[in-house]
Amino acid sequence: MQNASYDWHYLDLAARLGDLKDDQYRQLLALSTLIELLVDKGLLTPEEIRDKSLHMEAELNRQLLL
Repeated sequence: MQNASYDWHYLDLAARLGDLKDDQYRQLLALSTLIELLVDKGLLTPEEIRDKSLHMEAELNRQLLL
């Protein structure tokens, strides 16, 4: 009986992981769309986005090392 419980637990975890992957894909798609629109409208350049991303990543790494 306990074995069946574990099986359902792992099945539930797999389903949740699938949902997370779908959510992550949709969020990435929305973010990519927004970035493209900002660049297309001339509000930001790809270089500005890249530079800001590098700055934010460096700041996050710095904070994690504190």
